[in-house]
Amino acid sequence: MTTPPFDAPTAADIARVSEQLGRPARDVIGISARTAAGDPTVVSTAPRLADGTPFPTLYYLSSPAATAAISHLEADGVMRELNARLEAEPELAAAYRTAHEAYIADRESIAVVPELAGVSAGGMPTRVKCLHALAAHSLAAGPGVNPIGDIALELATWSPDDDAAPDDDAVPEGAASGADGSAG
Repeated sequence: MTTPPFDAPTAADIARVSEQLGRPARDVIGISARTAAGDPTVVSTAPRLADGTPFPTLYYLSSPAATAAISHLEADGVMRELNARLEAEPELAAAYRTAHEAYIADRESIAVVPELAGVSAGGMPTRVKCLHALAAHSLAAGPGVNPIGDIALELATWSPDDDAAPDDDAVPEGAASGADGSAG
């Protein structure tokens, strides 16, 4: 678990993340979570990409096994259930808003990008839009920071404690390969 400031990723980290993503990793500023075996699970991406594009997703799920497990939750309708819980449970909604604020604070500790003012990731603070981003936030920030990400990780068939060898975490056929496919 790592929140800013991040240690610079090594060349080996970038190579592994590129392998995980199936394309060159872009604008990675740190590895914010790893498996028990040390494999990258979450990368942190610059708030403004090298080409000048604002990028709100600071915490990006890179592990194919984690991504596949979260994709299965999304396909099973878990986001709909979590959105209903946000509407029905004021304490959960308040904690989710706090997670939104923590996410923005983490990102703005790296760089303030005016185009991203008030924007976090994953649908925060009012809805669940991307469990990949929310699970990545929970993995990076640790338990208790993002309640929806925590719930997703509890429901997932994958855990960072799984000590899979790097070749064992290939994405099953038909599973999504990233939070939003645009960086990391």
